[in-house]
Amino acid sequence: MAGRGGLNRIQWALGGVLLAVLALWLATAPFGGLGLSVFALRAPSLQGTGTLAMAAMSVAMVLATRPVFFEPWLGGLDKMYRLHKWLGISALVFAVSHWLWVEAPKWMVDLGWLVRPAQVAPVPSAEPEPAVWALLHGLRDPAEGLGEWAFYALVLLIALALWKRFPYRRFFQTHRLLPVVYLVLVFHAVVLTSDGSWAQPVGMVMALLMLAGTVAALMVLFGAVGRSRQAVAEVQATSQAAGTDVLKVEVALKSRWAGHEAGQFAFVRFDASEGAHPFTITSPWTGDGHLVFLIKGLGDYTRQLPALLKTGDLLRVEGPYGTFNFVGAKSSQVWVGGGIGITPFIARLQQLALRPDGKSIDLFYTTATARDGVVARLAAAAQAVGARLHVMVDAVDGRLNAERLCAAVPGWRTADVWFCGPAAFGQTLRHDLMAKGLPGRDFHQELFNLR
Repeated sequence: MAGRGGLNRIQWALGGVLLAVLALWLATAPFGGLGLSVFALRAPSLQGTGTLAMAAMSVAMVLATRPVFFEPWLGGLDKMYRLHKWLGISALVFAVSHWLWVEAPKWMVDLGWLVRPAQVAPVPSAEPEPAVWALLHGLRDPAEGLGEWAFYALVLLIALALWKRFPYRRFFQTHRLLPVVYLVLVFHAVVLTSDGSWAQPVGMVMALLMLAGTVAALMVLFGAVGRSRQAVAEVQATSQAAGTDVLKVEVALKSRWAGHEAGQFAFVRFDASEGAHPFTITSPWTGDGHLVFLIKGLGDYTRQLPALLKTGDLLRVEGPYGTFNFVGAKSSQVWVGGGIGITPFIARLQQLALRPDGKSIDLFYTTATARDGVVARLAAAAQAVGARLHVMVDAVDGRLNAERLCAAVPGWRTADVWFCGPAAFGQTLRHDLMAKGLPGRDFHQELFNLR
């Protein structure tokens, strides 16, 4: 389920991955018998920060392949992408720490703050070195050099991914370089990990994580992500109401589609160079191969779509994804759609018209500027299934808040709340409703910002 429970699952998953790897590493007693000098702590700290960075990157790389079997556990693909983002940030933090443990002692020596300890030559072993270890040891210099440059690339690429003003097209293009960077860092980690670590539980776990991450990176590089869930579609019609920036796109599927539930979304690729964008499917699945998307012009590309899309154009649809599916045990539901966030509720109203579920529904539509035609169609769809529609225009009615919602729906305490709209609005509404006594598990929110 999406919502507070979904957010908690992200936190538990992130903490669980990092703490499990940290515990396994600490179980090797890396600091046993060492003094507190910088150079004494340097080697184990390098190993620890590198291990945590590679663990976070490996799991993030696996999530980049959009594995749908994790959706029930994490609350949907939107939550998986939020976890992917925070794993990337965690990897960056540990990678910077790793780099500092490499460079900072050198700076301190140059400044005269530290004295480098004398190097002790290793005692040669009487036994011949196994061929695999000899090969890895011979690659240490290139592994260190390539690892340093990969680190700089990692910092740059993650910074660009987190920079909201960086155009989506450029984000799509630069983000596809991360699998290459990851593979270089896997080479760096495999070569420089101490020989004895591979026999330890932490070494075995890291070997599995890096193997999974390597397979995932190759899937991304060769375009295999989501291939089994992709379908070709043809644009049947496009329309845009006067004075609005919302484009309605109707498509006909030309290949197999597994079907979808109201509230789910799909990745739609109109232009190969732009990459796929996620859009809620605004039509229920009836088996006729017909899909509808309502696309708001939020960025440069989506604002240009009305002029670019033509009837007969082919596009690629991948999905469906998400667990914003209105499934709940409560007999009543409260829906809140903010702006273009009304789209999953439109799909659900159409689905209920075909297959009623008997639930009591209050639908809040909050918008900066209401269009009579849009409100009229929404009102007709709500009336057809017996849903109570509450339209709130910001400039006229003010903003919706928890107090106004509770006053309008006396039975809110025994309802499931489903929210889709601006993230900050949803966070505030969830916080205030929970403060009034709504259980967090009963608030379901789509985290549609996948960056």
